[in-house]
Amino acid sequence: MAAKTARDTTFLDWPFFEDRHRAFAADLEAWAEATDAVGLHGDHDLDGDCRTILKALADGGWLNNAIPDADGKLDVRTLCLTRETLARRSGLADFVFAMQGLGSGPISLFGTADQKARWLPGVAAGQTIAAFALSEPDAGSDVAALSTTARRDGDHWVLDGTKTFISNGGLADRYTVFARTGEAPGARGLGAFVVDADTPGFEIVERIPLMAPHPLATIRFNACRIDEDRLLGAPGEGFRIAMATLDVFRSTVAAAALGFSRRAFDEAASRTVARKLFGAPMSDLQLVKASLADMALKIDASALLIYRAAWLKDQGAPRVTREAAMAKLYATDEAQAVIDAAVQLFGGLGVVSGNPVERLYREIRALRIYEGASEVQKIIIARQVLAGLPGAV
Repeated sequence: MAAKTARDTTFLDWPFFEDRHRAFAADLEAWAEATDAVGLHGDHDLDGDCRTILKALADGGWLNNAIPDADGKLDVRTLCLTRETLARRSGLADFVFAMQGLGSGPISLFGTADQKARWLPGVAAGQTIAAFALSEPDAGSDVAALSTTARRDGDHWVLDGTKTFISNGGLADRYTVFARTGEAPGARGLGAFVVDADTPGFEIVERIPLMAPHPLATIRFNACRIDEDRLLGAPGEGFRIAMATLDVFRSTVAAAALGFSRRAFDEAASRTVARKLFGAPMSDLQLVKASLADMALKIDASALLIYRAAWLKDQGAPRVTREAAMAKLYATDEAQAVIDAAVQLFGGLGVVSGNPVERLYREIRALRIYEGASEVQKIIIARQVLAGLPGAV
């Protein structure tokens, strides 16, 4: 069910937002509060719950925000507000929305007018489930090491190779796939392709169960033949397409972590006020106050980093690599700390299966790994910092 705890909205008064964002946040919150589908978690019927959530998001018109607007722009602040709001209620609802955006992100950012018109309306209508197929068994953080190949054969491309840890794998109708086209070694020899799930030569090898249920799979391409117009951009541009897409969506991962943090804080704060300990509310204890203060600080600092990155991108910054990496690193790592503190404040109830903070404890862990693990974000930040120093190589 939807959360009934207190909700802090003062951050919406920050100058990062326009009135349209404030109105959007209020409308989405009201809708989410009234929609049972947003409380689903996929514990018993993962694929079915994902489809139910997708339909609810589509019927509500919220998936329109996962693709570019009439001017061809993705509003990153709106993406972040959506993920934060949904994540407060259900990690699965956040996941469903996020994957419609990320899975179609390369099309939104690099597709031709014809490709966008052909593939994006189905994403917004919830008729097409999207996926982003980048990681491989031996190439996760090191994208330049991809070994899946795409070779030309007349007016077709033929894909061969294996991808793993693919979100929406086994559920998606369409995958954006990154493969080696071979124009140059390493990162300069990749391409991005759009592959339908019913294409001959495409198969689901296995579904991968997670501690917080989300659709995930290993997929394989075996002489998978696709039309030439399934290529996004030009051959050799795949790495740039992947990194630019992540540049947008990494901030939204941080926003999901922020939603988890806010829910954990609300649950913990309410618990400490209601729970009596030594004849008085838990919240009267100095150590409890210190814990709540630390949680509140981490939440506000995360929000500042997230919406700085989103605002910069919406202002037209060509890349926000440093800012997005900082937001993703800090917000996901500190969300883990906030949720752990909430579990501690709940005591034994905090580890009871089904308790909101127990669920959050399982949900948050993956966010510190996917779309660039925390260690990778540190490398990215360091490179960006060093690149601005005199004499840096």
